[in-house]
Amino acid sequence: MTSPHDDAPRPPTWAAPAGTGAPPPEGVPPTGPAAPTPPQPPTGWGQQQPPGAPGAWGPAAPPPPGVAWRPPALQPGIIPLRPLGMGEIYDGAFRAVRANPRVMFGLAALVVTLAVTLQSVVQWYIKGIIAPQLTDLSTEVDPSGQMGFAEQMGSSFGLLVAAPVTTIATTILTGLLILSVSRSVLGQVATVGEVLRSRRVWLVVGFTFLTGLATLLVVGALAAAVVLLAVNDQIGAAVAVGLVGSLALVVAAVWFATRTLLVPPALMLEGKKFWPTITRAWKLTRGSFWRLFGIYLLTSILAGIIAQIIVVPASVFGQLVLRDPTATSFASIVVTGIATVIASTLSTTFVSAVVALLYIDVRMRREGLDVELARAAESTA
Repeated sequence: MTSPHDDAPRPPTWAAPAGTGAPPPEGVPPTGPAAPTPPQPPTGWGQQQPPGAPGAWGPAAPPPPGVAWRPPALQPGIIPLRPLGMGEIYDGAFRAVRANPRVMFGLAALVVTLAVTLQSVVQWYIKGIIAPQLTDLSTEVDPSGQMGFAEQMGSSFGLLVAAPVTTIATTILTGLLILSVSRSVLGQVATVGEVLRSRRVWLVVGFTFLTGLATLLVVGALAAAVVLLAVNDQIGAAVAVGLVGSLALVVAAVWFATRTLLVPPALMLEGKKFWPTITRAWKLTRGSFWRLFGIYLLTSILAGIIAQIIVVPASVFGQLVLRDPTATSFASIVVTGIATVIASTLSTTFVSAVVALLYIDVRMRREGLDVELARAAESTA
């Protein structure tokens, strides 16, 4: 639940009070009771005014009681240096790509291409080994062979075996892109060489590995409990444990993913040790859980929609044009792989930029990071 400070409304922009009886414009005679003039911004908006100048912001012309005026936030790069709204975070994510396309798109496309190529090769190789072993089973399930049961099962198993390849590549890419976004916030451009020289990305890989290992252990424990109950003829209990445990596992996974959402940017940007950084990132999400969860959920949905818009037509092309209903032939795998490269590049870039900006936004809200960033931007200007 967000804290009241996070969701407090911003004070309205100060405007000079409009008094009754204001003189009419020059050259226009008064025709009756003076109408109130609309509120006007202070004289010299955005300009330096001498102290005591009429309408200037200073001791000589204070704002009305209870009304504050804030100057426009400094924006040296892709976002203004102040707490951000969701629209500004998304706009900053797109600006990050335009500010440094070589890293945000070029490097991302290269890493994803290598990962998807290796995944496709592993998938094709595993399918060739597994599919012949399933021939006897496929004759019972699919006697005519039109469904391509053996090929589909072999391809699915190969995809499962190759999944860690794309997971590791995406994790590395996320860490590297976070560096580029952080530099773009200050109006700087990180080169590909500077990004690749960062060794802290392996801390992000290590955290992802530990998270995956913990997930496997929990899922394995749940599956073992269900199997043990079923073997002992306690079918009702096995079903209940399976359903309740699965629901609890999903809820716990969502909660844990949200509470650790800021760990990758913290590991990449803070320069501290592994466990203290994880603890600090965990504390940063306290009080901002629902805001982080909502923005990240919407971001994931948008990224998934973008990916499906690209991948689904490629699958349909393979089934209709290449005449491969099971989409397991070499040509279909190549077409699907190309579509996956494009979709993964776009989605990973967008999500990584949003996560980096969420981290910066939370720190600006809680720790006044915007002041430090403004000083850093002025010192490097």
